[in-house]
Amino acid sequence: MYYYSLNEYLKNTFGEKVYKISLNGGFTCPNRDGTLSNKGCIFCSQGGSGEFSANPKLSITEQIKEAEERIKAKTKCKKFIAYFQAFTNTYGEISYLKKIFTEAIKNDDIVALSIATRPDCLGEDVISLLCTLNETKPVWVELGLQSIHKSTADYIRRCYNLDVYDTAVHNLRKRGINVITHIILGLPFETREMMLETVRYAGERSDGIKLQLLHVLKDTDLQHDFENGVFRTLSLDEYINLLCDCVETLPESVVIHRITGDGDKKLLISPLWSSDKKHVLNTINKVFRERNIVQGSKRITETIS
Repeated sequence: MYYYSLNEYLKNTFGEKVYKISLNGGFTCPNRDGTLSNKGCIFCSQGGSGEFSANPKLSITEQIKEAEERIKAKTKCKKFIAYFQAFTNTYGEISYLKKIFTEAIKNDDIVALSIATRPDCLGEDVISLLCTLNETKPVWVELGLQSIHKSTADYIRRCYNLDVYDTAVHNLRKRGINVITHIILGLPFETREMMLETVRYAGERSDGIKLQLLHVLKDTDLQHDFENGVFRTLSLDEYINLLCDCVETLPESVVIHRITGDGDKKLLISPLWSSDKKHVLNTINKVFRERNIVQGSKRITETIS
């Protein structure tokens, strides 16, 4: 079977390899600042999943310039995606959102804007702004769903119901904005079928998917449960076999933006095998070949042949 990888999608869309630049807009989250909770999601680190983001004390232009210089020193890349990653990146005054997002897409080297957020932080004013920006350069909205199951959502303290996700996806896609859904594989108490149900559900509604291995990080409540034997993390073989099932479940048109993920090595408690990214990716590719899972679009391949 074929799967549509992000690298292929970017080359088809922009004509060449494109790199993501992780930016930090200095946001917080309603699940942290007391609006919904002051604890955050159970797995979320103090950096709000933005450990690899730039220094928020720098302007957006400065963050982009610094990242470009670092990447261009190693590659010939000329095009970049501005990725607002840390915390909830539509949780702020609309004037501030307009300022930083506009600053990002005005850069000639930026070809698209990718914004990670919660589906309960997408009011009509925010969606209208994103639509306006989408007229200049493509805008992607990345939604942290993680699981469709209420028991899991309650355990991880997500603090919104599934219908909130459904509404956000509907409102974004009807306005022509690309939706990417984040899913965590290996969440405590979930069976293989529960995880595949989430993948199928999101795949029917999203333009893209990020499949993320559950990482247990230091100074999270998830660390406490893990160290007290409440759950265990997946082995490499378990994860890859599950990943194959997920990829085979998704519609061919859905772009797979991620098949694993990085946990900051300074914070990572488990699974430690995930810190060797080269080995993980090589093993995934080997198993994919054995199961005849091939990067590419069947439609495009047939057209070329």
